[in-house]
Amino acid sequence: MSTFKQILKKNILTHYLILRIDRWYFAFLYANSPVLASRYIYRRYTGKVLNLKKPKDFNEKLQWLNLYWQNPIVVNCADKYKVREYAEKSGCEKILNQIYGVYEKSSEINWENLPKKFVLKCTHGCGFNIICDDKDKLDKDKTFLQLDKWMKIRIDKYFAEIHYSKIKPRIICEQYLETDAGFLPNDYKVYCFNGKPRLVLVCTNRINNLKLYFIDLNWERMNIGSEVFNSGDLPKKPECFDEMIKYAEMLATPFPFVRVDFYDYNRKPVLGEMTFTPGACMAAYYNETGLQLLGEMLNLPLKYKAFVSK
Repeated sequence: MSTFKQILKKNILTHYLILRIDRWYFAFLYANSPVLASRYIYRRYTGKVLNLKKPKDFNEKLQWLNLYWQNPIVVNCADKYKVREYAEKSGCEKILNQIYGVYEKSSEINWENLPKKFVLKCTHGCGFNIICDDKDKLDKDKTFLQLDKWMKIRIDKYFAEIHYSKIKPRIICEQYLETDAGFLPNDYKVYCFNGKPRLVLVCTNRINNLKLYFIDLNWERMNIGSEVFNSGDLPKKPECFDEMIKYAEMLATPFPFVRVDFYDYNRKPVLGEMTFTPGACMAAYYNETGLQLLGEMLNLPLKYKAFVSK
């Protein structure tokens, strides 16, 4: 083996060892003090010291809410299945996507009863999605293995997003949404502060060439994101935009902050999910102006007594 390869192998092993030690140390902190764990992971990913006594910018205030405002309603609404019950009670049943099944484990899925196209999601985290546009071509064994892997993951142990630890892992199967041209619909993420929608993050071309836009409620660009947000023409305002804002406010009423995600499907809003810790409260896709502006929009409540931090 050449000297270069020996050095490369050594560096890879060293890097792997450092990651393992880092994960172990974070897990130790999290098990003993979510506050210390949050301070550690925040410094690790952002390079900044987390100010919890007098939080000012958006990420800091989200960290504060994650640690000190653990209202059980957050748990229910972050759960991709239980949020349906909350939406119904809030008078928003018309925006719920059709659901084909709810499963405790992957082996319960009856493929024969599912349509040709569908989406599988795990209820207890983010990014646990399988989008199937042709059931006959889907590798079912691979899908089972992936779902089983996701079901074992406790996402709170990665970034101290505490509410995820209280969600029961399940799998849901939903209707596959697509445009008339056969593409996935645009994603509209409405940022709501103290019960009021204030802006929207629009995500287009989600499969091949993701584009992101921060837009205010007058459909004007907001230059609060990193450079990738500040190029290209704005997408066309959807016909159902006003409906999205109306439903977002109905759903956001109890919360200091929540991001309510919608799809534009056949010119009607469809609820995607409700998110309380976007970017694990450490998102790097805002510029400094954005972090300060969004932080000023968020008025923190009193601590919620049901949660006791160490």
